[in-house]
Parts: sequence; structure tokens; C-alpha cells
Amino acid sequence: MAKPKLLLVDGSSLAFRAFFSILDLNRFKNSNGLHTNALYSFHRMFKSILDSEKPTHVLVAWDAGKTTFRTEMYADYKGGRSKTPGEFIEQMPYFNVLLDAWGIPHYRLNQYEADDIIGTLAKQGEAAGYEVVVLSGDKDLIQLADNNITVKITTKGVTELVEYTPEVIFEKYGLTPEQIIDMKGLMGDSSDNYPGVTKVGEKTAVKLLQEFGSVEGIYEHVDEMKKSKLKENLINDKELAFLSKKLARINVESPLEITLDDTLRKEQDVEALMAFYKEMNFNSFQSDLLNSGATTVEEAPKAERPNVKRVSEITEDMLKGATSVHFETLEANYHVADVIAVAFGNEKEVFVTDLETAVASEAFKKWLADASIEKHLFDTKAAKVLAHRFGLVIAGAKYDVSLLAYLVDTNDIVKEISDVARRVDVTILTSDEAVYGKGVKIQIPEDEEVWNQHLAAKVYTIAVAPEKLLKRLEENEQTHLYWEMELPVSDILARMEIQGIRVDKERLVEMGVEFEARLKEIEQEIYELAGEEFNINSTKQLGVILFEKMGLPVIKKTKTGYSTAVDVLEKLAHQAPIVGLILEYRQLAKLNSTYVEGLQAYIQEDGKIHTRFVQNLTQTGRLSSVDPNLQNIPIRTQEGRRIRYAFLPEHDDWKILSSDYSQIELRVLAHIAGDKHMIEAFKNNVDIHTNTAMRVFGITNPDDVTSEMRRQAKAVNFGIVYGISDYGLSQNLNISRKRAKEFIDRYLEEFQGVKDFMESVVKEAREKDYV
Repeated sequence: MAKPKLLLVDGSSLAFRAFFSILDLNRFKNSNGLHTNALYSFHRMFKSILDSEKPTHVLVAWDAGKTTFRTEMYADYKGGRSKTPGEFIEQMPYFNVLLDAWGIPHYRLNQYEADDIIGTLAKQGEAAGYEVVVLSGDKDLIQLADNNITVKITTKGVTELVEYTPEVIFEKYGLTPEQIIDMKGLMGDSSDNYPGVTKVGEKTAVKLLQEFGSVEGIYEHVDEMKKSKLKENLINDKELAFLSKKLARINVESPLEITLDDTLRKEQDVEALMAFYKEMNFNSFQSDLLNSGATTVEEAPKAERPNVKRVSEITEDMLKGATSVHFETLEANYHVADVIAVAFGNEKEVFVTDLETAVASEAFKKWLADASIEKHLFDTKAAKVLAHRFGLVIAGAKYDVSLLAYLVDTNDIVKEISDVARRVDVTILTSDEAVYGKGVKIQIPEDEEVWNQHLAAKVYTIAVAPEKLLKRLEENEQTHLYWEMELPVSDILARMEIQGIRVDKERLVEMGVEFEARLKEIEQEIYELAGEEFNINSTKQLGVILFEKMGLPVIKKTKTGYSTAVDVLEKLAHQAPIVGLILEYRQLAKLNSTYVEGLQAYIQEDGKIHTRFVQNLTQTGRLSSVDPNLQNIPIRTQEGRRIRYAFLPEHDDWKILSSDYSQIELRVLAHIAGDKHMIEAFKNNVDIHTNTAMRVFGITNPDDVTSEMRRQAKAVNFGIVYGISDYGLSQNLNISRKRAKEFIDRYLEEFQGVKDFMESVVKEAREKDYV
């Protein structure tokens, strides 16, 4: 029988991090004006961890408030913190509403923090034979890590997790989980506002604890230490060290009024959950819940449904009141998809027919191509490409509901028309999956009436959605983005997709043969160095070869064994030639499978690749490219660059022109920071990365700047202004932290204007709580 699994969540920490992970406050409001950014982000993170961990028992712990037993020990504990934003406070009551709907227990204990509730239950769970997982954004909790207690800390807002076990803690700090408490006692904690020992940081604290074991051990031997400023500070701050250790220690014997039985996960209340989603205007979560089969949308009043008729001939009378048109396909790639139906009409009357009838109808073709008739579509670009494939022309496409819905909420991905329906409170349209099925079981429903009603509901949604969505855009003062940017761009992209790009298939085939031969060579070299044959693509077998047989140092472990990720192998490359060959093998194998072979599969009869440019996917507003992704063709290696040469201009005597903004972000920085050196470089048309390399490396002649120097300078240019640390830069450039710190210090010394600007922004943020 499997162990019960207990998930303990630091609700206070996770909710606070969730708030700051999405700061576009104006976009995250419900129809009543309540801010919802923290609730939205909290939901995504918590749902993800529930799905991945699948706990049998769960509890979300909340802090009691400002007064706890720790403030009685030290009045300034957690003092000096900025005032909690009002936009966050207004969301606080709704976290427990969500948890109750999910069937997730939650608990708050007067005079105690969430950490203490978690610590007490974690130890109780471990003693009772549970597998315990702790989730928090606060590293204080890693002191709880034990053989059956894993602590997961959120990073990058709430999007990534770092896992802490006793082994990981020892690898990272050279300490046991218990010693983390001593480390905090020596260092103090600026976020919790307790002092520790003056000028003792992590490095010094770790060194002391590795030598003396604990705070108590340090003070037992403090008199034996050589005279130094450190010894003086330790003696002077002895009381603070012991006090800070007490403050840092999580109380694992808190007087809880609940037991492990109270953490049993309950069934979710589907109605309450749907009501919560509707109140918060979380349309994508509504769709997910509906598609999961947990609930169904109540059928709307019959009056809302349009009349629908399947026809074998299209007349001018049918088209007189039509506002909307839709081409139905069963697959996303409309460059190759079959059109299984064409539907057109308005919110009251819809006509359904097949593609052959539509293409043969002169009345339909004339209506579709008439620019004076405004038309509503779900995805204008897709419709134009489909129409072109079958000899039709679409003009007068004014309302694209997928783009309108995307602009209203870029976090809520629109995959199909039912996603839009949920946003505009259209209840007659179910998901495509509910009608057609999914995967290999996708098929047209046997009941034609069911199919007709589904198509009619789509046309109805397309007809009524623009008015509601435009109203929301007007409230956000974003209508110009639709009229001046997204709609015109969709037409350009449609023409680009139709045009496609010519590809030299023979060159790709030749490269494939060459790459396969080289892979065989590398494979044999790896086997010779390993002393045996094994599956190079098996991380388990590779881990045994590298770390057990060859004795290379273990950098990182995963749940299944040794990590052989790229970042791990890159750190080991200088220690054994086999590692460099493995990296080369992986890189070449990926190039061959993903690009050399992968691209050939997308070449159509006209000798071209017709990708799909997706406008409504990324939160940043950037375009993405799929089927295939043409934005990710490699360029950093010689083999990767060769793949690019397989893309040809339309005619042999033409050229492909590549244009891009020249370091646009750095030009903006030069302007707002007023840095004289950067401004001078841009005015004189000097390559900014070469200029930075000259200053950082102390070179006077630009010709002496190597490509490696320029690469490092580029990383510094783009890294520092986004707050990269010496550690982060060292990882990016694969250099020591000391060397990275020298780069950063030298950069800030040379570019004083940038340094002053960065410091002024931080100062303003501290004074005003915003920038």
C-alpha cells in the first residue's frame, strides 16, 4: 500500500509572491473592479502542484497576523516592512473561498506563523509514516527537510520550484538542515528584521558552522580564536546570535487544534468552484473545468439559440442578413486541414453547408469577396488562408473575435471559439472535444442535428462577441491596439503564410546523410572512452558511466538518479573528453531530428514551407511560429548555420533580407540613463557590445576585441540592467563568480550614468513602493 502523502503549503508566502508575479493590475480585475492578479497566479501555481504531487492530505497554513510569540521575544521582529498593497489586501478573503471550493483544508493559529503550523504537522506526518512535501516561498522552511520531508521553494515569482532535501542542503551549504537554524542565527534575516552577528554573511556563517557545528559550539571556542574583527563581533553580539537562532527556529510543537486526519483532501465543490471562477471572470479556468467533465454548462433558454438549417445550395437571400462566417476543421494546421463544414449567418439564423457547395456558389463567393460588407470571423488569418487554398477571397473582415479576446486578456489563451464564448457569457456552445472527441477518436458526430447546433452556436458566438469584447477594450483604452496593430498585422501574416518560403530539400537530405555519419563516429569515440557500449540517450545509463564508472563529481541529482542535463555536463566538460563528445552528440542529434529531418516533413508540393504565425499566444505580444517553428532555426553553431542556407529566396537572383532593431533596449537605456559613454558609442555608430568589451577589458583598439570578448560583453550589457547577480552572470558565461563580479564592477565603473540610474530607481522604489 502506498504511503499517504501530505502537502503543506505556506499560504501567506505563496499568496504574496503570487501578487507580485503579475503586476499588470489594470488588466487583472473582475467586472466589479476587484483586483484578481494574486488569486489568478495563486490558482495556477497551486493547481499545478496538486496535479504533480497528487497528495492524499493537504493543508494551507496562514500567518496569524503581526503579533506572535516571536514579537514578544523581539519587538522589532518583521518590523520595517513596507505597507501591504491595498490591491493585495482586497483579495485576501477570497483565497479561502477558492480553497473551500477545492476541498482543501486551511488553518490559522493565533500567536503563531504559518511556518510553525507547517513544521508541527510535517514532523507529525513523518512520525506517522507519511511522505511530506512542504511548499513555500520562504527558505526558512528548509530547516524542516528530513528523510521523508521534502521542502520545495518557489523561485521566479511562483513559476519554478527548487527542491531541498538533506542531501541537496549539504551539497549547497555543506550543512545539515538543523544547522540552517544556526546559520540564520549568525547571519540574521533582513526580511524578518532580526540582526544576527554584525558583518557575518552566509560564507562566514557556513565556515564557522563547518568548524564548530553550532552557535553553541562557536561560543564554546570563541576564546580560542585568533584576535580579529570577526571574534570581536561574535563576542559583542553573543546575545543577538542566540536570540536570532531562537527567532529562526520553527516551532515544531505548536499547540494545534487540528490533527493529521483534518488534512484529508476532500472532494471539490464543482458548483462553488464554477461560481468562484465566474465571479472572478476566470474564463480559462471555467473552460478547463468544463472540459474536465466535472461539470456541464446549463443549457441557455431556447430563445438564445439561432435557427439552423443545413443547405445544399446558397442563395442571395440567405446572405442578406449574414454577419459572420466560419470554416470548420478538425485540426489546427489550416494549411493542410480538411474543411468539414462552412457555416454563415447571424445571431438569429445560421446556414450550414459543405465546402463543395460554398466553393461552387457564385452568390457566396461574391458576398465573401465584397469589402463593403463587414464580416465577423473567429480567426481572420486562418480563414483567409483556408479560403485561398480553395479559390475563395475574403474581404471586409472587420471583427476577429480571437484577437479581440486575446487583447482583453493575454493570459487567457484562446484555442477555440468556446474559449471566447465563456468570456462573453454565451452558454450554448460546448467545447470541440465534447462534440468531436479527442486524439485518435476525433470524428464527426453521427447525429447531424448535434453537429448543426454546434456549428450554429459557433456562428452565434462570432456574431455577438465583438460588441462585448470591444466594450472591455474601450474600458482599458486598448481599442487602438486592435484597429491599428493586430487586425492589419493579421492580413499581412495571412499573405506571408500563403506565400511561404522556398526550401532546398536536396541540401537537407545531404546534410542528414552527413550528420548521421558524424553521429556514428562520435558514438564510437564515446564507447571507446567509456570502455563499453551503452545507450547514450538514456540518462540513467549515462549517469552510471560518468559518475560511477568514471568517477566524475556529482553536480546534481534528480528523483530518478544522476542529472545529466546540459548545464551539468557543461560544468564537467573540462574534466573528461567524453563529456564534450556527449554534448556534441546531443547537439547534432537534435539538429538532425528537429531540423534536418523535421523540416523536410513540412515541405509542401510547391517546394515551400508554410508556417503558421500565432498572434494570440504570448503574454508579451510577440509573434510565435508553429508547424514548423521558423523562429528557432539554430545560428550559434556552424552546423546550425548551415541549416539556414537551406532556405532560399523565391527566385535564384533574389536575396533574403534580414532586418532588426539595433540594440533597441540599450538605446532606450542610454537615453533614460543619460550615460555619456553609451550615447557617444551610438552617435558614432560604434558597435555597443564591442565598445563595452573595450572598456571592460581595457582594450584601446576595437580590432583587438575577440568574438568571445564581445559575447561576454553582450551578456554583461543585457544582464546588468535587468539586475543580474555575479552568480547569474557566472552561470551564463561559465566563468567564476569572482570573474563575473569583476566584470560587473568594471562595467558600473565605466558606465557611471547607468549605475546612477539603477541606484535612483531602487531608491525611488524604496521611498514610494513603486517605480
